[in-house]
Amino acid sequence: MDSLEEIRRRRQALGIPVRQVARAVGRSVATISRIERGRIRPSYDLAQSIFRFLEEQEGSAAPLLVAKDVMNPQPVTVMADSPLSAAITVMERHGFSQLPVSDGVRVVGALSEATVLRALADPRNRKRKVRELKEPSYPQVGEEFPADLLATLLTRYPAVLVTHEGELSGIVTKIDLIRGLRHASLRRPPETT
Repeated sequence: MDSLEEIRRRRQALGIPVRQVARAVGRSVATISRIERGRIRPSYDLAQSIFRFLEEQEGSAAPLLVAKDVMNPQPVTVMADSPLSAAITVMERHGFSQLPVSDGVRVVGALSEATVLRALADPRNRKRKVRELKEPSYPQVGEEFPADLLATLLTRYPAVLVTHEGELSGIVTKIDLIRGLRHASLRRPPETT
């Protein structure tokens, strides 16, 4: 269960007046105010009712986020024929830890900091082309792919590519998803039957 200190913060973030919470859980405004200020401890059932109400409100207030809502719409790629040094320059300039690798038309792989570090450990690799060092490509999803599923993918992969009609339209990294969620929730609205 969430901590009681969260009640006021979540209620205020939703813009819900205390009286609305009180009405929803069948208690007085004074009781809810005292709970929020830590003056009284509610019963387990009352606390559950308050949190359930807030979760329902969060679900209905939050739009269903999709990949296009959280993606970086200007993905930077590196050409497969580029030398490793050019890819490193792009990574340094933009502060990226990974890059999609392109053949000019489509994404054909990826290049990560870990691969770059391994390559630089052997001086013979410094003159190699990106295509010789690339890793498998990141997963690709459509622009309407649910953001809550992106979170799951990003626990396994460093990035997810977003496509529209087969063309690369964006990229989502963990930090992109975090930025996209600053003022939104991944919760889907409750399904209506």
